[in-house]
Amino acid sequence: MSSPRIAMLGLGSMNGAILAGLISSGVRPDDVTATTRSAASAEDKAHHYGVEVLAEETQQAANAAAVAEADVVVLGVKPYQITGVCEEIASALRPQAVVVSVAAAVTVDMMESALTSGQPVIRAMPNTPMSVGLGVVGLAAGTHATDEHLEQVSGLFAPSGTVHVLPEEQIDALSAIAGSGPAYAFYLAEHMAAAGVELGLDPDLAADLVAQTIHGAGKMLVENRVSADAAQLRAHVTSPNGTTEQAIATFDAAAMGQTIRQGAAAAAARAAEITRSL
Repeated sequence: MSSPRIAMLGLGSMNGAILAGLISSGVRPDDVTATTRSAASAEDKAHHYGVEVLAEETQQAANAAAVAEADVVVLGVKPYQITGVCEEIASALRPQAVVVSVAAAVTVDMMESALTSGQPVIRAMPNTPMSVGLGVVGLAAGTHATDEHLEQVSGLFAPSGTVHVLPEEQIDALSAIAGSGPAYAFYLAEHMAAAGVELGLDPDLAADLVAQTIHGAGKMLVENRVSADAAQLRAHVTSPNGTTEQAIATFDAAAMGQTIRQGAAAAAARAAEITRSL
């Protein structure tokens, strides 16, 4: 079976992370065509990823040209641009090419309405650790996307992370946890490192300690998820009347757990708000 041809429209942080994951997992650069807005960006991205990159600035109908032979088209532009790009490429798409949006808040119905009737569509929500092969992506199939389309798109993402197929109404919740989640982890790391500095550690040492600690804790979560959940793993580290217990008690007193849940709820609510505004 021949490798699918892939078009990546936009190479911002998310599509860039996806492309990095695809290339590192063995997708041939010759099977990928991408687009960016400026010629300078196109030259830089082509050099970085080793794929053909067309610039909208210098090539008329660059997006349409990129998708003409594609089996999978990944839309990585801003949410407010998605339907416009769908309209722009609609007549250039092959009938069985599956259009995948990685933009938050843009529904399957919005994309289907902007494309030719019957065009397969999948709404995806990946996160940036896709770039290092440790990502998470949720997929929700559109009206005309078959099991074969889902399998094809899942197969492209799977080498770069875990893939979850779920109903579209759960995508905003997945986005609030996994899509935004790396930022939560980085925020925690930022403040853990700052605490280390305040306690007298060298900044570089503090940053290294935090990075390795979070990496190791994450690996423990993954490897023990069948036998122990996060609460159990935390309890194993928290000796009665010990130092860790004092830290956890301080976090609880500040309602940190509730604040994290409220933050995730706010992220999901913002996604719904953006959907209504589009």
